[in-house]
Amino acid sequence: MLLSGRGSNLQALLDARAASWEVAIAVADVEDAPGLARAEAAGVPALAIPRRDFADRAAFEDAFDAALRTAGADLVVLAGFMRVLGPEFVVRWYDRLVNIHPSLLPAFRGLDTHRRALAAGVGWHGCTVHFVRAALDAGPIILQAAVPVRPDDTEEALAARVLAREHHVLPQAIGWIADGRIRVENERVVAADPEDMTVNPSQ
Repeated sequence: MLLSGRGSNLQALLDARAASWEVAIAVADVEDAPGLARAEAAGVPALAIPRRDFADRAAFEDAFDAALRTAGADLVVLAGFMRVLGPEFVVRWYDRLVNIHPSLLPAFRGLDTHRRALAAGVGWHGCTVHFVRAALDAGPIILQAAVPVRPDDTEEALAARVLAREHHVLPQAIGWIADGRIRVENERVVAADPEDMTVNPSQ
């Protein structure tokens, strides 16, 4: 798992660990990222790889790749990882690289999604778990969850409700992948058995 900050989605994954999957390692690009302490408290290897330690992005991403492979990772989850990964890294982990983004993609790619949703006057906002492609916040969508935008919403209040949904849908999506319940065909996620798929209701 790659992260840059507090690691609340990491905590959701740690709390949801199942027989079919576990968190192999937590790697951060920020030396004092609080998420690393969460991993250590759960007995999961934690490693900081600061960008400043490397001459270029290729070397930096090679270090991440090596750490993940040494830990035996089969799937890479980006949860609050605040860097855009280069196409070479994406190709190495193609269909094994997952991101959670705080919007209902393809709406509001990039940063400041909650502020932009409020400014646009949308009625619904939410989060998306998707396989990563080289383009920003693009790739086959695995699972989404929506929350209503309230008339009195602030950016902070909306962000908190979306984050609560992230904590549900990310472990669910990882479970589907680990259990072989989904696959990618023609850049779309397809269920192995659609009748077996269940989704958490919106809150």
